[in-house]
Amino acid sequence: MVIRHLEILEAVAETGTFTSAAKKLYITQSAVSHAVAELEKQAGTALFKRLPKGVVLTRCGSSLLEESQSILTACRNLDRRISHLEENTPVNIVSSITIASFLLPKILSELKTSFPQVQLSVRIARANTAIDILQRGNADIAFWEGVTPKGNFHAIRLGSYKLCAACSPEFESSVKTISPDQLCCYPLLLREQGSAIRDTLDNTLSLANLKAEPVWESVNSLALIKAAEAGLGITILPETLLSDSLLLKKLRVINLENIKMENQMLALFHKDKYITKPFQILLDQLKNNHDLCSL
Repeated sequence: MVIRHLEILEAVAETGTFTSAAKKLYITQSAVSHAVAELEKQAGTALFKRLPKGVVLTRCGSSLLEESQSILTACRNLDRRISHLEENTPVNIVSSITIASFLLPKILSELKTSFPQVQLSVRIARANTAIDILQRGNADIAFWEGVTPKGNFHAIRLGSYKLCAACSPEFESSVKTISPDQLCCYPLLLREQGSAIRDTLDNTLSLANLKAEPVWESVNSLALIKAAEAGLGITILPETLLSDSLLLKKLRVINLENIKMENQMLALFHKDKYITKPFQILLDQLKNNHDLCSL
């Protein structure tokens, strides 16, 4: 069944003649007659009573038109929306946990303020998982931290953050500075393996042939902060995440000898990615504040 035939059926029923229906639809009368004949052939019955001055629907014709109305309405609604499909397509974002904790909300809040029509879908995952999701094509863009991943990506630099060691003021209160090997002897409260924060720490310690053995391991940075505040050990997290606890003197920084740990923050997307209008708005928002580079 052809949708156009149903439109013709409707027009004939509304106007009462094949000629008037043809004028309304800007087609020939023969096209109208052919469409009605095709529908009557499919239905196996007459759909119109032919009268001296026009036509009226038969009961079967009325039944077909009634069932067709929802189809015609849906098609007309789709026709109005089809040129705006791209604008209504959500941007699928995957973000590492740390970036989602302090940077991503600010970025997306600014975007929604300037462009409230943009639809966004956000998934939070650890850094390595975020890249896997992007590579499989299940996200348009990934907010990533740590060592720049290999791949056919464009990247927008979002800045960087420093990693700090912190503990409660009462925990080993006499200790102000420790070496990497001394660090590994303390109870450590660390992010899980596979996170960008843990990878940076593990890579740094491996250069000194050392390995961290945490007593606490968590995907939740706040849980580690609370454990450190309770005096359960030393945590190593981004300085930004520790700032409130440091300001309130619930935590203090422990200096690490000859260790400087920093993670880059990047927004990554495939070089051959089709850029929808909403996605371009997000990219423009990021580029206005940061420099775009190719990896």
